[in-house]
Amino acid sequence: MCGISACILFQAATNNGHSECSERANAPCGAEIKDHEGDTAKGLAADLKASVDLINHRGPDDSGVWISMNEQVGLAHCRLSINDLSSAGRQPLHSSDDEIHAVVNGEIYDYDRLRHECETIHNYHFHSDSDSELVLALYWIHGAPGFLTHLRGEFAFVLYDNREGAQRVIAVRDRYGIKPLVYTRVGSKLLIASEAKAFLPLGWKPRWDVRAIADAGWMFDDRTLFRGVRKVLPGHYLDITAQGGVRQVKYWDTEYEDKSKPETRTIDEMVLGVRERLVESVRLRLRADVPVGIYLSGGIDSSAIAGIVTELARKENVNIGNEKSTRVTCFSVAFPETSGYDESSIAERTAAWLGVKTIKKIITEETLAEEFADAVFHCEHHHFDLNFVAKFALSTLPREYGVKVVLTGEGADEHFAGYPYFPGEYLREADEALPDSQLSQNSDLRNDMFESVQREMKGIWRKSGATAYEDRPALASIAEARATDMSDNLLAWHPTATLFAPWLQTQQDNYDCRKTVLNSLPSDVQAKIRSRWHPLHSSMYMWNKSSLSNVLLSCLGDRTEMAHSVEARTPFLDHHLTEYVDRLPPSVKLRYSADTASDTGELGPIWTKSSVALQSLNEKWILRQAVRPYITDELYKRKKHPFLAPTRWARDGPLQRKFKTLLTREAVEELGFVDWETIQEAMEVAWGETADPKAFRQLVYCGAWVTLSQRMGVAKADQSDWEATI
Repeated sequence: MCGISACILFQAATNNGHSECSERANAPCGAEIKDHEGDTAKGLAADLKASVDLINHRGPDDSGVWISMNEQVGLAHCRLSINDLSSAGRQPLHSSDDEIHAVVNGEIYDYDRLRHECETIHNYHFHSDSDSELVLALYWIHGAPGFLTHLRGEFAFVLYDNREGAQRVIAVRDRYGIKPLVYTRVGSKLLIASEAKAFLPLGWKPRWDVRAIADAGWMFDDRTLFRGVRKVLPGHYLDITAQGGVRQVKYWDTEYEDKSKPETRTIDEMVLGVRERLVESVRLRLRADVPVGIYLSGGIDSSAIAGIVTELARKENVNIGNEKSTRVTCFSVAFPETSGYDESSIAERTAAWLGVKTIKKIITEETLAEEFADAVFHCEHHHFDLNFVAKFALSTLPREYGVKVVLTGEGADEHFAGYPYFPGEYLREADEALPDSQLSQNSDLRNDMFESVQREMKGIWRKSGATAYEDRPALASIAEARATDMSDNLLAWHPTATLFAPWLQTQQDNYDCRKTVLNSLPSDVQAKIRSRWHPLHSSMYMWNKSSLSNVLLSCLGDRTEMAHSVEARTPFLDHHLTEYVDRLPPSVKLRYSADTASDTGELGPIWTKSSVALQSLNEKWILRQAVRPYITDELYKRKKHPFLAPTRWARDGPLQRKFKTLLTREAVEELGFVDWETIQEAMEVAWGETADPKAFRQLVYCGAWVTLSQRMGVAKADQSDWEATI
């Protein structure tokens, strides 16, 4: 785990592709540059050192810089030591023939088997016991893109092939975007890094991408909040050569069952298939040379992981990281009990049932106010809820207790249909894979439920302060792609146009952001949505390519965890597991039961007694069956409760004082793209017993933009920023 930064100069190469690695190749970050070395190398090394120093939170244990002999490529790395704590594991890494160089962020699993194959079959010589070195070995053996099929885990890396005739840089991001990777151009330099702030010492002058903010492109495509800064998309890599420039290439994508050609399997086979793959995924993620803990919420996902880890430790003597212990350490969040958002008591009951240790982080209003700005700075984008600040605060706990690695439950809702906007898409069509199911046989019941769910979902959106779209003109292109309702659900948290300055509203000209959603889907995927995939699977694809990778795995994942030098591992996002689950029928992910609503526990802040149709669909049904041996009866029956922070806070409390201090007229107008009067009005109605949650969320959006503007020195936006992004 680490932070990475790389610089590639697009100018004439000087050595015709021959390798001439100098004695400085393994020089540590900050080491003296030899007198005979050029000014370009000295300057680039200093800039790269400053770059990784800015993201030192990602890797405070060690750092290193390497510059190619032709001074065209520089690689920098700051290390969080997880596997192979010795100096042999420090980066940048170099192949056994000293021709291939890389900086790697993340973890590669199935290490023992892959290393054995590389050594015994292909005679590759390893320098260390670090899993990161597998990137070099597999590339050396299989080349690109072939080596990527062998990589299992969460990762982002930059690799430079300096062999004769190659001269190629490859920048890769894992299949689901668990690890971040962004890039930009500054003059003749191509810059690549884990976080955009790392570009600042390399000459980057940040400006807002007002188009990406206004049309929601930052959440759906490769844009970010910053002009000219792009994301390497999940399952993609940049292929960079002097001849071909920079190409973004897809190496992996999700595939679902063809609804017209379903595979025949029994329920028992499917339950066992999920259980075996999940247990294997958890087992692989327990390997580390440091202690491993678990983020435990009141939900089924993290609780199942805790249960599996406990059983592996007790019955199979599997080490939990570097510890031969059967006592797992779990970390939980606690909100004020009166808020309706606190799940810590359930987490404590689960921990007691498993016999594991749980450590609780109490999140108060003071906590949210104090940590808001730091959390935003690390996330580098806005968010609709303060749950990311709570996750930021939670992530202080593991390191306080000597734990560097935690397992988390992200990805389960995305692959087992856990969110409340999936049922509407499930009910849109009968499930031909399970034609004997009640909803497949009774179309009247299914259609009635479909209409009820649509109404209930809009009620939930209104209650939560999101945008409930109604009576909007149909867009032929969206309707043809069968993406209308899911597009609305995905855009429910996008700021409404009234939040933007008048000049930006004029430029938008009533632009329909559903077009952004559709345009982010490749043409082959649109074809599958129209004719091959069940609507449930289409909606899951759309969610996973937008909210999962650009929000949940960012501000509720890597960015808030790595801000405190904590590596999170996500067993539910193991592609061996997800590829199996994706091929399962829709009706084992969502299961209809007429009496489900009567036995689901407390309703929590999201569900209401009127959500009858939604509660009669048992989300993540196949997962519940697969993990039944590892969880309590309470969790087995409980409905999904999203991890959200309260939106109603008292007037003149810490949060209102925080936002009043942050959102001054001068600060808001200095953004250049936000309407001050809208913020002023929101500040009046966002607090107290009758607080408007939509107004509160407007303050949270704007508070993030102001924080980024001030912390990163983002220039005031004007119409030229809109025109420059056309």
